[in-house]
Amino acid sequence: MAARTSPTERQKRLGAEVRRMRTSAGVSAEYAAGLLGVDRGKISHIESGVRAISPERLRTLACNCDCHDERYVDALAEMARPGQRGWWDKYRGSLPQGLLDIAELEAHTVRMRAAYSIHIPGLLQTSDHALAVFRVVLPRLPEHEIALRLAHRVERQEVLDGDNAPKLLGMVHEAALRMQFGGPSVARAQLAHLLKKSEQPNVELRVIPFAAGAFPGAGQTVLYAEGPVPQLDTVQIDNSHGPDFLYADAQLAKYRAHLDWMERISLAPQASRDLIRHIGNEL
Repeated sequence: MAARTSPTERQKRLGAEVRRMRTSAGVSAEYAAGLLGVDRGKISHIESGVRAISPERLRTLACNCDCHDERYVDALAEMARPGQRGWWDKYRGSLPQGLLDIAELEAHTVRMRAAYSIHIPGLLQTSDHALAVFRVVLPRLPEHEIALRLAHRVERQEVLDGDNAPKLLGMVHEAALRMQFGGPSVARAQLAHLLKKSEQPNVELRVIPFAAGAFPGAGQTVLYAEGPVPQLDTVQIDNSHGPDFLYADAQLAKYRAHLDWMERISLAPQASRDLIRHIGNEL
């Protein structure tokens, strides 16, 4: 297969898992190359996501690396399946790669836990709220890119609908609920939308009130996306330069602890809805 010029985050993750499987078993790149019938250089390209690996070759490597976790190997083989394209691919070349990687991550997760201190979760934003956010990006975005980002955001939100929709636990700080992006009327409609979405069976919304005090990672936006197996969990963090994706064991454990803490100090779902309704009535 031809080399990729810019692999997606999912492709890079598959390569990283192939490398972890190989090095954990003490298998050299030279041995892996001979086993798979490829040049030595192609192993490093596979492990960086620049080149694809077929599901058959992946299973061969797993067998020779004594990886007997069938669910893990099956999940990797699914990631390696050729010809996979998602709705987000139509935005390739028009929007930053990081936005497409977030959409692809959400499409393949089984459960999400997310924490927001200043912003409303993107999957739960109204169009007017999203527009207000996009219009304060620096440097300023041209109108055609704002329109593209809004269309992409609306399509992203469809991941929460349907029979196989993932579960979402969203933890939102009271500060985010009181931010008036777009003005009072937009903010009021956004809070009403949160109340409506929180009634979905797969959506649980919890508010962290001001009275809860301090918590780790305050101010940071964190998404913990659970994969089909725990080894494929991913943390996504927003930054001014774009999203970061983390999946080292220590990083996953750290952010699980962060989110556990925030969940403990958050209000129960009904109390959260009561506070959202109260804030909306004040606007």
